[in-house]
Amino acid sequence: MSRFFLLRNSLRVIVLLIVAGFVIGPLLAAFFGGFKSNAQLRTNPLGLPASWDVSHYAGILDDPSFWQYLGNSLLISSATVILTLIVGASAAYVFSHIRFFGARMLHSYLLLGLMFPFAAAILPLFIKVRDLGLLDTYWAVILPQTAFGLSLAILLFKAFFDQLPRELFEAAYVDGCSYLRFFWSFTLPLSTPILATVGVFVFVQSWNNFLLPLVVFNTESIYTWPLGMMQFRGEYLTQWNLILAFVSLTILPAIVFFLAAQKYIVAGLTGGSVKG
Repeated sequence: MSRFFLLRNSLRVIVLLIVAGFVIGPLLAAFFGGFKSNAQLRTNPLGLPASWDVSHYAGILDDPSFWQYLGNSLLISSATVILTLIVGASAAYVFSHIRFFGARMLHSYLLLGLMFPFAAAILPLFIKVRDLGLLDTYWAVILPQTAFGLSLAILLFKAFFDQLPRELFEAAYVDGCSYLRFFWSFTLPLSTPILATVGVFVFVQSWNNFLLPLVVFNTESIYTWPLGMMQFRGEYLTQWNLILAFVSLTILPAIVFFLAAQKYIVAGLTGGSVKG
C-alpha cells in the first residue's frame, strides 16, 4: 500500500512540475529575452543571454510613457474591480437571500454571459459606446469589462453567500436589522475570500485586455499597457527584445496582486462547494 501511495504522489509531483513548466517557462523566456539583442533572440530564443544587456529594461523604466500606460491600466483595472465587486456582490446577495417572482429565470439569464464570447460582441459594443458618447474615454473600457465580468462574479458570490449560516441572518432580522445593513455589516466582512478571488480574476482579465482598448481608444495619452507595446513594432522592424522587456515589467503588478490574494483564492473557490 505504501508503495502505491509513493507512486501516486510521485506521478502527481511529475504532472505538477510539467504544468508549472508550461506556465513558468514562457515567463522566464520573456524575462531573459529582455536582456538579449534581436540577433540573440533569433539564434537562442530560450537560453540564457550570452551578454546581459540591461539597457532595454533601463530605457523602458526611464520612459515617461511607460509609467503613463501603467497608470492608465491600473486606473481602468482598479475601477473595473471595484464596480464588479459592488454590483456583483449586491446582485448575488439579492438572489441568495430574497425570494421574488422570476428570480431563478433572471439569475439563469445573467449566467448566460459565461457562454457569450467577448470578441463576438465587439462590433455592437463599439456602436453602443459610440452612441453613448464614451469613445476615447476610460469609461468605454471600464463599463463593458464590468458588464462582461458580472456573470462569473454573481456565480461565485451566490455560491459563497448560500453557505453563510441562515441563523445569523434570522437573529439579525429579529433584532431589526435590515437587508441592506446585514449585507454591509455582516455579509461583506465574512466574504473576504470570495471578494479577493473575484477581484483577482477581474483584475487580471482587465489588465491583459487588448481588443477593447484597441477599438475604443484613439488618444495615445490614455493607452493601456497592451497598446503601449505597439510603439516597438514598426512597418519593417519589430524590436522583440524591447517588447519582451516591456511585457516582463508590465505583468509584475498583476503577479504581485495575485500573490497578495492567493491565500484567499482557494477558500473563495471552495467556499460554495461543500454544504454543512
